[in-house]
Amino acid sequence: MKDGLRHRVAIVLAFLGIVLLLAGGLWRYAYQQGLYQLAARGQADLALAGDRLVGQLQRYRDLAVMMSDHPGIAAALERGASENTVDLLLEVADKSAALDVLVLGPTGRMITSASGTAPRDLGRYSHVKRALRGALGWGHGPADPLTQRAFFHAAPVFDAKGKVQGAVVVITDLNGIDYNWRGTNPAVFFTDAAGEVYIANRSELLFWSRPEGNPGLIPPTGEAPDFSAKMVGPHEIWQLGWGPYLPKQALHLTQELPVIGMTGEVLLDITQTRALAFAQAAAVAALCLAFGSLLFLASERRRTLAAANRQLEARVAKRTTALRDTNAKLLAEAAEREEAQAALRQAQDDLVQAGKLSALGQMSAGISHELNQPLMAIRSFADNAVQFMERGKPERAGENLRRISDMTQRMGRIIQNLRAFARQENMAQDRVELCAVLQSALELTRGRREEVGVRVVYRPPNKKIWVRGGEVRLGQVFLNLITNAVDAMEGQPEKVLEIEIMADEAVTVQFRDNGPGIEMPDKVFDPFYTTKQVGETGGMGLGLSISYGIVQSFGGQIKGSNIEGGGAIFTVTLEPALENAVAA
Repeated sequence: MKDGLRHRVAIVLAFLGIVLLLAGGLWRYAYQQGLYQLAARGQADLALAGDRLVGQLQRYRDLAVMMSDHPGIAAALERGASENTVDLLLEVADKSAALDVLVLGPTGRMITSASGTAPRDLGRYSHVKRALRGALGWGHGPADPLTQRAFFHAAPVFDAKGKVQGAVVVITDLNGIDYNWRGTNPAVFFTDAAGEVYIANRSELLFWSRPEGNPGLIPPTGEAPDFSAKMVGPHEIWQLGWGPYLPKQALHLTQELPVIGMTGEVLLDITQTRALAFAQAAAVAALCLAFGSLLFLASERRRTLAAANRQLEARVAKRTTALRDTNAKLLAEAAEREEAQAALRQAQDDLVQAGKLSALGQMSAGISHELNQPLMAIRSFADNAVQFMERGKPERAGENLRRISDMTQRMGRIIQNLRAFARQENMAQDRVELCAVLQSALELTRGRREEVGVRVVYRPPNKKIWVRGGEVRLGQVFLNLITNAVDAMEGQPEKVLEIEIMADEAVTVQFRDNGPGIEMPDKVFDPFYTTKQVGETGGMGLGLSISYGIVQSFGGQIKGSNIEGGGAIFTVTLEPALENAVAA
C-alpha cells in the first residue's frame, strides 16, 4: 500500500516538473515573440517621430537658403546694417516663428540680427565655418541669452561673381518643437553625438547622457536615477526608476538621423507583453494540470473500479444460478405472451368477420326480397315466352328471354357483392375504385332501404376516383354507415340519406341523414357503444368501432357529428392513389 502511494506521488511530482518546464519555455518564446512585434511597432513610431522632427527643422534650413538670396541681405553685407534690414529680419523671424535671424560677415562677425542680442563673433562655430566655405551648415547648442536649446541653420551668401561674402543664420528654439510632443506615447528622445538627450517628449530626460562605463543616465545635478540594462535575445531592455511618466521596464530602440546629426531613441513599455506571455504560459499550464488531473482521477477511478469489480464478480458468481432460473421463467412468460397476442389478433379478425356476418344477417330479409323478386319475374317471363312461342310470336318470346337475361345478371351482381363482402380479406390493396365500392354497398342495402322507405340522394362523379385501401374492408365501412343511417331514420316521417364525394388533395365521402342525431358524439366510435334498442335491428355497438380501425389502417380518418337542425353526418377521409398504381 505504501509503495503504491510513493509511486503515485513520484508520478505527480514528475508531471508537475514537466508542466513547469513547458510553461517556462512557452513564456520565454511568447515573450520574445511579443518583443519582436513590439519592436516592429516601435520602429514605425520612432521613424514617424524622426521624420516629423527632421521636417520641422528643415523648414528653417529652407528659410536660411531663401533669405541668403534676398536683396536686403546683400545690401546689408555691402553697405552695413540699416533700419530696413533689421525690420526685414524681425518680420521674417515673427512670421516663421524663428528664435533669431542673423547676418554674418565673411569672417563670421555679426553684422545685424533680429533680436540684437546674439554674440558679435560666431566664426568659431562649425556650422558658421561650413557656411563661410560655401556649404550649408547646421548644428545645435545654447543660444545665449535666448535659450539653452537651439538648432542653427547657416546658408552662404554669394556675390555676383560667386564668391562667399557672408552667411545667414536661422536659429530655431527647440523648446517650441518638443513642447507640442510632451506626454505623447511612446517616450521618444533624440541624442547628439556625445550621447546627450537634446530633444524629448519627456522633460525629465533632457540633458541626460549615458557615457561609456556609466550604467546610468546622469542628470545635470549629478544624481543618477535607478537604471540597468540587459539583453533578451537581440532586444535591449531598460529597468527604469524615472517617475510615473516613464515605464519601469521598457524596450529600447534607436535610429540614426544623419540629416540633423542626431540619434532617435524610443522607450516602449513591455508590461503588457510580459503579462500576455505570462497569461499564455498560465493558460497552457492550467490546461496541462487539468488534463493531468483528469488522467489521475481516471487512473484512480479505474483502480477503484478494478477493486470493486473483483467484489462484484464474487457476488455475480453467487447469483448466476438464480438469474438462470429467472431467465427461464421469463422466456416461458414471453412465449405465453406471444401466444396470447396471436390469440388476440385472431379474435380481432374473427370479430371483424362476425361483424360482417351480423350485418349480412340484418340484411337477410332485404336480400331475400331482392333475390325473390327477380325469380318471380323470371318465372312469369318464362311462362309468357312459352305461350308466345305456341301462338307463333317468336319476337315477343325473344323479348321476354332478354328480360330474363337482365334479371339473372342483376341476381349475379347481388350474389357477387354478397360473396365479396362475406370473404375475409387478409391484406389491404394498394388502390381501389371508390365509386365502385360505394355502388356495391348501395346495392347490398337496397332491400333494407326500400323496406324502411329511405330515399338516397347520390350523384356519382363523372370520373373514376382511386384511393388507398382494401375493397372488402372499405365496403364494410360504407355498409355500416349506410345501415346505421337507415336504422336511425326508421321513425322519421321523411327519410333522406345524402351521399357526396369530394376529391381534392384528399378524398372525402360524407353521409348525411335526417335522423335524431348522435347522442354522445365523442363516444360514437367506442366499442360496444350503441343507441339501438334490443330487437331485430339491434347491434352490439361494434360496427363504428370496427369501421374506425379499418379507416385508420388505410391512413385515413373518420369523424361523426350532429347537423344543426337535426340529423347526423359522418365524414370518411381517404388518401388518393395514383391511377396507374398496381393493386395488391
